[in-house]
Amino acid sequence: MVYGSAQRAQDQGSLSFALTPEQEEFRKVVKEFADTVIDPVAGELAEAGEFPTDIVKQMGQMGLFGIPFEEEWGGMGGDFLTLCLAIEELGRVDQSLGITLEAGVGLGAVPLHIFGTDEQKQRWLPELCRGERIAGFGLTEPHGGSDNWGTARTRAVEDGDDWVINGSKAFITNVGTEMSSIVTVTAWTGEQELSAIIVPTATPGLTIAPPYRKVGWHASDTRELSFDDVRVPRDNLLGERGAGLKQFLYTLDDGRIAISALAVGLIQGCVDECVRYADEREAFGRPIGKHQAVAFKIADMEVAAQTARFMYWNAAWRKAQGLPYKKEAAIAKLYSSEQAVTAAREATQVWGGMGFTTETRVGRFYQDAKILEIGEGTSEIQRILISRELGL
Repeated sequence: MVYGSAQRAQDQGSLSFALTPEQEEFRKVVKEFADTVIDPVAGELAEAGEFPTDIVKQMGQMGLFGIPFEEEWGGMGGDFLTLCLAIEELGRVDQSLGITLEAGVGLGAVPLHIFGTDEQKQRWLPELCRGERIAGFGLTEPHGGSDNWGTARTRAVEDGDDWVINGSKAFITNVGTEMSSIVTVTAWTGEQELSAIIVPTATPGLTIAPPYRKVGWHASDTRELSFDDVRVPRDNLLGERGAGLKQFLYTLDDGRIAISALAVGLIQGCVDECVRYADEREAFGRPIGKHQAVAFKIADMEVAAQTARFMYWNAAWRKAQGLPYKKEAAIAKLYSSEQAVTAAREATQVWGGMGFTTETRVGRFYQDAKILEIGEGTSEIQRILISRELGL
């Protein structure tokens, strides 16, 4: 089970949550890693804007990239909630490393694990689970908006035993590093037939552009891809031909829960930093935390953190129970991402001038927060999904 004591109390109509001892212990291990290894250099990583290969490899050695996969593939045999707990703890200190884990597992390795053949999994999955290599997922295109699948122009045609791919993808994570292995690409393989194809990042004809100069997530790897007669074997088709839409919709539902966990990490990080600073900084003869105007801001952040956390826990629990969770995933992503933007703004206000510098965690959070309302489906898309689930 996802939770050690999670059960539906039918007589009370409530759902109680408790992490298993193993999950709680693992969360503490990730928290200590984030506090002792990442936090001291987070500012330097953001300033340099470079992918922190050494730290990501340490995350792999800890088993973080293999959390939700079976041991036979080199994974830890854990569950999706445990992955989200790790993403939250990383995101509490540094959002770039949080999204690196989220994208590397949820977008990079999970589609291969769910839809891949045994041969495909044997070839690529073990090194992804061990964190020796990382993978990406290529859906978004430069000219498209939220309706990426409907406006996609990337095409793959059969030529003998190969697929020949032409097109481009935008805002793709984890594809341009020395650790990058494969990218799963959605492409039209026929009339109204969208498929997913695995492309090794070293394939001739695949051009990986320099990293974007982003507002936030400075230490994550995000790039544009161009495909010019890229040839890969027909056996690199992921899952059934024409099943690309179903596959990426499944992937995005899970990704929304994980992005919610990342957003909760940001909110909790704002709470932690503001509580500390409000006790140290003085104004009008006493610590600023003794002024209600400041204390209430921090209290509201804590409310948001706890509420959003239970939202993503609930969505993850429903996923584990085999219950529908599309609406719950959208609700968690919508609420937590919008609250993260608010928390980052309010934390910057609490910190004042220092909060407007990237030397502080809250300053970096202010840069990182906005993308949470965009990635894995904008807030507008989440509202569309929720309203549709309500039958509207």
